[in-house]
Amino acid sequence: MTKHQKRLSVPNSWPIERKTETFTVKADAGPHGEAGVPLLIVLRDVLGYADSRKEARYALEQDSVLINGKAVSDEERPVGMFDILAFVEREEYYRVFPGEGGRLSLTPIDEEAADSTLGKIVNKKTVPGGDVQLTLHDGQTLVVDEGAPYDGGDSVVVSNDDGEIVAHFEYEEGALVTAVDGAHAGEVGTVDEIQVTPGSASNNVIVEQDEGGFETVEEYVVVIDENFTDDEGEGPEDATAEAAADVEEGGDDE
Repeated sequence: MTKHQKRLSVPNSWPIERKTETFTVKADAGPHGEAGVPLLIVLRDVLGYADSRKEARYALEQDSVLINGKAVSDEERPVGMFDILAFVEREEYYRVFPGEGGRLSLTPIDEEAADSTLGKIVNKKTVPGGDVQLTLHDGQTLVVDEGAPYDGGDSVVVSNDDGEIVAHFEYEEGALVTAVDGAHAGEVGTVDEIQVTPGSASNNVIVEQDEGGFETVEEYVVVIDENFTDDEGEGPEDATAEAAADVEEGGDDE
């Protein structure tokens, strides 16, 4: 199996230029499925913290790059929506957030906010013993007591230290949400109406904003809280908006 990925065919969520080179690094198996962006791309093409795969590997060997509180040694490890990236030596912390056009962007956060990670519940089932297993959008699973107040579409905040749920946001009318895919990716608003669609089609969600709003499908919205927005209730600052353009052509996976 090839370890190369053509730039022209990468998912829209990957924050890279597609026409500067032919190939880029391929994401390893891991969280977030095909939408996951290899850590090497974040370090080299987006932030410019490494000029090559070799430099990225050396940096990772120092155990100073953490994803969701755990040191990472694999430069191909996928990074995806709502992951927390910590650069210990630089004392820099970022949350991965949906950007314009569905591209992943990095939002600067403080050290305290980097202690936990947001996850959307995409599946809920009973497991042997009577407990309930929750599956989050990145593939992480949590086991909670039967009768715990968590439903599909809700969001939970999980401590990076012990894996315990420290906050819960219900998916309901009036909830603050952001779109993570589609034409309105990165936009923030309040759920005005959830339109249940008969059959197997996706439910529609009407999202209200200060000026106007938008309509999208249920799978594209994630419940958040005000800590994920700026002072005006808009999406957070995008630290990568121009970073990729400022970094010299990233090259292939060497």
